[in-house]
Amino acid sequence: MSNKKIIGIVGGLGPYAGLDLARKIFNQTEAKSDPEYLSVALLSIPQEIEDRTSFLMGKVNINPALAIHRIIRKLEKIGAGVIGIPCNTAHSPRIFNVILEELKKANSSVKLVNMISEVVNFFRENYPSVRNVGVLSTIGMYKTKVYSNVLEKAGINVILPDEVLQEEVHNATYDPKYGIKAQSNPVTKFAKQIILEAIRFLQNEGAEAIILGCTEIPLAVTDKKMGEAILIDPTFILARALIREVNPDKLKPLTNYL
Repeated sequence: MSNKKIIGIVGGLGPYAGLDLARKIFNQTEAKSDPEYLSVALLSIPQEIEDRTSFLMGKVNINPALAIHRIIRKLEKIGAGVIGIPCNTAHSPRIFNVILEELKKANSSVKLVNMISEVVNFFRENYPSVRNVGVLSTIGMYKTKVYSNVLEKAGINVILPDEVLQEEVHNATYDPKYGIKAQSNPVTKFAKQIILEAIRFLQNEGAEAIILGCTEIPLAVTDKKMGEAILIDPTFILARALIREVNPDKLKPLTNYL
């Protein structure tokens, strides 16, 4: 079997985010029977990967890029040719660029899809008139301005929570008692309430669209819109990009989403 026919998912970042990406790949695939679905390999080894935010904030010295690279190579060995990482924070250049460097050293032939770039392209293609975009994310993404940098280069004004609200959003993901990483299915009412309050804050600040820029957040909020604000799910966009790279003929029309 050609390795281009298998999509590889680096799971464990968190584990339910990997499952969510797989589900969205299946949901966005044109198929009427089992054999018509695309082949997907999900490898979830969370114990091997350092926390991305902890690394970006200087709390740990080991770059999670190294473990992510090893997992990608394992996926490649079983036939994956196109790889997605369902973790926004892992796309920080301090992590993502090192993954690319390690793949190059290993002479890997895999196509690693950049979720952040795909989100920006999604805006350009589908919402060209949107100029004010809110971003919800982890502290790591917030401090390193990953989304802010790429969106501003595309001529988009970025709206972020204040530092107090940002801390609450981060805790809605990370808190060991009520955070989405601890309780993903179902998400706690308290964590969801924090996310909804943050969305309303960004709306009030003028956000026309809001990026749910942590892959756990779409587990809590599945709406496509809140009020007049469009909610952007990067995992959904990554799923469609992976399908496009493997077999664009299998991609469902986007009309049902927009």
